[in-house]
Amino acid sequence: MKFYFALLMDATDLRLLAQLQLDASLTNQALAERVHISPATCLRRVKRLIDAGIIESRVAILSPEKLGAGLTAIVELTLDQQAAERLSAFETRAVADSAVQQCYRVSSGPDFVLILQVADMPAYQAAASRLFATDANVRNVRAFFSVHRAKFSPHISLPAAEQ
Repeated sequence: MKFYFALLMDATDLRLLAQLQLDASLTNQALAERVHISPATCLRRVKRLIDAGIIESRVAILSPEKLGAGLTAIVELTLDQQAAERLSAFETRAVADSAVQQCYRVSSGPDFVLILQVADMPAYQAAASRLFATDANVRNVRAFFSVHRAKFSPHISLPAAEQ
């Protein structure tokens, strides 16, 4: 149903989504003005996009460095046993850990790729101990540490609006 809804979006819905990706803190009035629709129509359409699951959440993107979480680790992880329940068990632990910002099950290589955001190397080591060392099913861990973030964006390219 949600995929079907995406096919029914019109140019106004796409303009709303584009504006919200730029600044989700806009008031309904400001958003309506930018998209050239009435505030009532804007509110109704945004609610419909939320109800359909197209807008998952509205968040503020914080500066990790300014908040003392300046170390980003990209971690590839392979489990010893890949049975569905073992994969789910690890995933549940990973997503519950506050250091894990993103968790992906991947194919053709490691089982998981995690993005961890922590204060420093001791904080990474503590997270690694919680997540990897205590799980007997973790076979291999490769961690890469970011030395420079050239881009970070949760922006999703939207289809061109049909006129």
